Amino acid sequence: MADFFADFDAPDTDLTRKAYDFVCTTGTAALAGHSARTYLFGRALGEGRGLRPGADYDDEALLLACLLHDLGLTEGGDGGERFEVDGADYAAAFLRDNGLDEERIRVVWEAIALHTSLGIAHRMRPEIALTHAGSGADVVAFGADALPGGIADRAHAAFPRLDAGRELTDAIIGQIARKPGKAPLGSFPAAMADQAGAGVPAPQWADLVARAWKNTV
Repeated sequence: MADFFADFDAPDTDLTRKAYDFVCTTGTAALAGHSARTYLFGRALGEGRGLRPGADYDDEALLLACLLHDLGLTEGGDGGERFEVDGADYAAAFLRDNGLDEERIRVVWEAIALHTSLGIAHRMRPEIALTHAGSGADVVAFGADALPGGIADRAHAAFPRLDAGRELTDAIIGQIARKPGKAPLGSFPAAMADQAGAGVPAPQWADLVARAWKNTV
């Protein structure tokens, strides 16, 4: 892979280098490339909105969130929650072990846990909104038309796509097939599983409403 920090002027600290190495060794090349592009696209989209890295938001926290946001799709991060929450927990444990303070860990946790939450994440603080924006731009080109000229070409030259979208989708669906509880009712993973024809049995909302407090006076 490219010299991410030198080539793209990413926050270069001991912790961000550890996080970069961690995602590169813990995940696949496709996942690592997607994570790097998420930061590059998120930061660029933020600049287009007038947000200045280091002035309007914590650029190191944004980088950490973007690099670690899909850890829930790795073997070590595959727990019992939806993949976004598992990934947030795994990232928080990694950051805690490496000395990050709890306030900033919370920011990263929320950015990762909410990165698929359309209609919510973009209303949150910049580190959260830009993790959401960057990941959406990379996977499905949401908002990609607002990227400044040249950034997509540079990002893809340094970090080839390697069919990352399909790989990530297959990983999410595969986790759900093994652990149906990872697709709670109404969640993004549940919607993906349903569209893929791998939906898990779930109660119907109307039935839940009908049964609620049925024997209560």
